Amino acid sequence: MTIPASAETYRLLGEPHLGGILIVGDHASNRVPDGIDLGIAPDLLTQHIAIDIGVAAVAERMVRPGTAAFLANVSRLVCDFNRDLDAPGILPEISDGRTIPGNRLSPDQRTARIDRYFTPYHEALAHLLDHTAPALILSLHSFTPQLASDPAQSRPWQVGVLYNQDDRAARLALPLLEADGLCVGDQQPYSGRVLNATMNRHAEAYGRPYLGIEVRQDQIADAAGQAIWAERLGRIARQVVLQLA
Repeated sequence: MTIPASAETYRLLGEPHLGGILIVGDHASNRVPDGIDLGIAPDLLTQHIAIDIGVAAVAERMVRPGTAAFLANVSRLVCDFNRDLDAPGILPEISDGRTIPGNRLSPDQRTARIDRYFTPYHEALAHLLDHTAPALILSLHSFTPQLASDPAQSRPWQVGVLYNQDDRAARLALPLLEADGLCVGDQQPYSGRVLNATMNRHAEAYGRPYLGIEVRQDQIADAAGQAIWAERLGRIARQVVLQLA
């Protein structure tokens, strides 16, 4: 059994295979499917509350023989795949101070939304990992330079490395990123011990090596930055794989 290259909840780019690298982008889309009305202004769908800006473009540039990408195909406001099933934020009613009125759902509506999006996304990812066994999962996200709900907070890091209990790949990647002259956050702008749901579920639970990366969005907001970071992350991920072996 193989999973299709595209579905309502995800896109699969490239050819995953044993010993390769699989990029996972839980927030790589701002698509709102027909039939869902979030009740928000359209311009909010271009902001960080709806999508990890730049991630899809970076991942697409990274795909090559040995590297594939599994990317979300709906907005995190429709369903946040990087949450635990019992987390309120899985169908967020508020995000960075913005109210999402279309996510005020009844228990039955909530269950239906999760069954339609969250469950098939994670079932497909689980199947892919079970049958291709990558040497490294690269969990790719981006973060906003400034939160609207906390404008005084400083976020100077150009990139952050996140992890929970398994820090094998993180410890290898941190000095490699620093060697590129970057301001690197170790468990910044937040801790992977707090927010790491997809990797906890699919990597930590099975002992699969993974690297959680958060790139600051202004670094990858245009094509030039996306190309720089695609080359950088591809190169560093391959070095991490060699050092893990």
